[in-house]
Amino acid sequence: MASLPPPYQTHLPLSPDPGEKPLNSEPQLPLVPIHVVTRASQLPAEFLEPSAERQLVIGFDCEGVDLCRHGTLCIMQLAFPDAIYLVDAIQGGAMLIQACKPALESSYITKVIHDCKRDSEALYFQFGIKLNNVVDTQIAYSLIEEQEGRKRLLDDYISFVGLLADPRYCGISYLEKEEVRFLLRQDPNFWTYRPLSEQMVRAAADDVRFLLYIYYKMMEKLNQQSLWYLAVRGALYCRCFCINDNNFADWPPLPPIPADNLIVDGNAPEEEILSVLDVPPGKMGRVIGRRGASILSIKESCNAEILIGGDKGPPDKVFIIGPVKQVRKAEAMLRGKMMDVYY
Repeated sequence: MASLPPPYQTHLPLSPDPGEKPLNSEPQLPLVPIHVVTRASQLPAEFLEPSAERQLVIGFDCEGVDLCRHGTLCIMQLAFPDAIYLVDAIQGGAMLIQACKPALESSYITKVIHDCKRDSEALYFQFGIKLNNVVDTQIAYSLIEEQEGRKRLLDDYISFVGLLADPRYCGISYLEKEEVRFLLRQDPNFWTYRPLSEQMVRAAADDVRFLLYIYYKMMEKLNQQSLWYLAVRGALYCRCFCINDNNFADWPPLPPIPADNLIVDGNAPEEEILSVLDVPPGKMGRVIGRRGASILSIKESCNAEILIGGDKGPPDKVFIIGPVKQVRKAEAMLRGKMMDVYY
């Protein structure tokens, strides 16, 4: 199990920079410099040139307009122990993001992120980047809850604000997040404006500032089997909305089931897969059902995650992630809903 390295070993009080509105909390981590990056040369060499000798763990997030395959990625945030880098995709352009491709695809750099699906989709379709080796704190939270005997309600995924508020991991109130959400509702192009305002810099940095601290706290709790599930599910969630014609053959391979076949509470780990199910035109309503009743009943019957693209799309696909038998069961039930005939 990992232990907390400096500077994450203790909460220390902050003295905010003049004019900075801090997160609402008593304990906070030390402030680190925030760098706005418009050229690749402004990024650390060990990030740009990943190597087995200099393996890294960084906090990671993306901001944009309608972030998905069709949206616009505007900022990519990278949190190192000693600095936060805001990679400006608007001013730096595709060349800057492409310079980050080796690191984002590297198995030598662990990217800690909360809910990787849409970020991965945007990187894949807009820049051809296959996000790899992520630790998704949303997945990790659910695994720890399950490991400690607490069952998650269906579709009850911990939000980033909720995770920050949990005293087991951080214990702070992120009030400014709601302010930014309000601004985004008023103006979806919020993240496109340049130069970046103090509020934009602060909000982007705060979305990754605590990820490394949370990561090390979570690593202390996860057992070996949960760590394997975390790696596999992170890889599958990265692929989730990144559908292609070759069944992800050009993506990095999934982590294999451990050779020692870890058994916890009498249960050995099961192979997990991603299945993408095509929904014929006009049949998505039957899959979802009135007020979501049909999809909910399938989720209750299967130990698998069932995701629908929704407004961001793709609108004609259902994504299923879980153990092979449970995924096949969900597929059969979903196909049955598509074939239902109402008289």
